[in-house]
Amino acid sequence: MKKSAGLYLSAREASAELAISQATLYAYVSRGLIRSEPSEDSRSHRYRAEDVRTLKERRTPSPEPRGLRSFDADLPVMDSTVGTITEEGAIYRGVNCIDLAERDTLEHAATLLWDVTGVDPFEQDNCPIVSDEMRAVAEATRKANAIDRAIAVLALSAAADPRAFTRAPDGRAMVGGRIVRLVVATMLNAKSSAKPLHAQIARAWASDNKHAPDLIRRALVLLADHELNASTFTVRCAASTGLNLYDAVIAGLVALKGPKHGGAGVLAAQLLKTLANGEVAPVIRERVALGERFAGFGHGVYKHGDPRARALLEALARSGADRKLTHEIPDSIAEATGEFVNIDYALAVLVHTLGLPPGHELVLFSMARTVGWIAHACEQLQHGRLIRPRARYVGPAPGRSPVRA
Repeated sequence: MKKSAGLYLSAREASAELAISQATLYAYVSRGLIRSEPSEDSRSHRYRAEDVRTLKERRTPSPEPRGLRSFDADLPVMDSTVGTITEEGAIYRGVNCIDLAERDTLEHAATLLWDVTGVDPFEQDNCPIVSDEMRAVAEATRKANAIDRAIAVLALSAAADPRAFTRAPDGRAMVGGRIVRLVVATMLNAKSSAKPLHAQIARAWASDNKHAPDLIRRALVLLADHELNASTFTVRCAASTGLNLYDAVIAGLVALKGPKHGGAGVLAAQLLKTLANGEVAPVIRERVALGERFAGFGHGVYKHGDPRARALLEALARSGADRKLTHEIPDSIAEATGEFVNIDYALAVLVHTLGLPPGHELVLFSMARTVGWIAHACEQLQHGRLIRPRARYVGPAPGRSPVRA
């Protein structure tokens, strides 16, 4: 069937519309920003008009601060069926995570994100294969940071799992189930179990709090995936080299530790500690006057507030959490700064309410996000393409002699 010519532009037309050279046009194509295909005469290429105009809109100067733009035209853009982000919340294969968190478990979110129907990755018998070396490492690192311990154990896990490199989609989903159970158990310093993940975490962390299982379940589902954030893109890059899912998850865990990503929850916990034990207004006023930022507030994607945070804070309020934490502090900071609460602050409130030490925010985050990483890694492995962005060189012109003092 012949496609309408209106769907495509020639190289000259696309370059003119974007006001760029054809060399820059080809660079955009190589980074996946514009789709191209051979023209009907096979002597040239044509370019998707929709992609060109979408890119043009993203490159148009905007009055909003650069840090608050949803996308940057200079960053890679990738097609994915796993999920996306809307102002109403993250979407997991067509399902809003806010709705999913009302009723479902992380295991259910995983089967949705992994797009599996023929097998059950969390069946009773699909438990991790733990070698003697893995046990020795887990025991030696019992007092270490939970994420570091998980990384150390995962580094030995592929060798212990004879099906770690399976190429079958259902097989990869089963490996994913074993990985998630292994990550949770290792971070809890416990043996792997087929019991619901949120129940395992609640029992280990807050067995005396009757609301803990439901609150943790909600948080896990809300955090399972968030499109191409830094750690997920890192996972996809790693998976694109053809490595196994265990190693891909290690890449995600390392990237998540950064203070501008998952580590922001620890900073939000420090802010919460400061505000929880005194008057809110004077502290906020002083920080605003000094030009300080508030960890756990503002988001590069959600301009009107993070719906995941609102959902979790409302659930915390219904369970009896201090309204000063769930409402007064977020409302006061939003009024003073114009920045709305995000999931990092909500996680800090959850950890505080359960009486856990700061740092558990990041651990819970990593347990949940392992599910999303596996979804994206599986999709990348299915594509079979190496991710290889190009750099826009802005250094000295080639051939120039170095300047000597």
